[in-house]
Amino acid sequence: MAEPLEDGTDQSSAHKSDSCVVEHCYYAFDTLYCALTGEESVDMEQFQGYLKGDFPLFVTWNTVSSRYLGGVRLRGCIGNFEAMSLDEGIKEYALISALRDHRFRPIEEKELRKLECVVSLLTDFEDAESYMDWEVGVHGIYITLQLPIVPASSTDTPSAPSPLSSSTSLPRLPSRQRRLTATYLPDVIPAQGWSKQEAVDSALRKAGFDGRITEEVRRAVKLRRYQSAKCSARWEEYWAWRQEIIDMND
Repeated sequence: MAEPLEDGTDQSSAHKSDSCVVEHCYYAFDTLYCALTGEESVDMEQFQGYLKGDFPLFVTWNTVSSRYLGGVRLRGCIGNFEAMSLDEGIKEYALISALRDHRFRPIEEKELRKLECVVSLLTDFEDAESYMDWEVGVHGIYITLQLPIVPASSTDTPSAPSPLSSSTSLPRLPSRQRRLTATYLPDVIPAQGWSKQEAVDSALRKAGFDGRITEEVRRAVKLRRYQSAKCSARWEEYWAWRQEIIDMND
């Protein structure tokens, strides 16, 4: 299931982890560059050592601002929570996030020089015991809310609302229902300065919930927490790398 992400964050191109390396960003850049220009892609042998394994992943495109000391602005971000091979996943979502994020017009060739790419590999998925059972700065959140919300019986409902109450105590919902979902990657929440409750409330709005957000609504949320390994690179880094590879093969 593809999920768009709403908030860009300023991430250094030097930031990477053992499982996510800058070559993942170069691969995404090369995919987009060749799609927009018709140029031939770099020999896949240059990437084979870095594209092993299956991961859920997100690809983010940011526009680097020349006015604000290199700050970035979100240009597109979509990912998948089902594990995909890295070669297929990065290639597919590099284009989907650049060209098919409905919140933005498709990225054009003239914008390439201003782009930053961030690849996030999602790991360590866990079902939270409640909407508060996660850590800001460590976890991303994926929320699910089934509508209509059916209150628990009086014997199951605590006398005072508690954020530690688990949504698993709610009875089975009627067959006619809506299922709202939304996610925030781990670094989005601290970048926005949100508390855990504020992040969940924002995710509810992002998912399309337009009613009053009460404690009962929050307790009805089913939350999965996860972590991510990420890397990033800007156009000039990718372009220097591509030219070096081309020169080596001449």
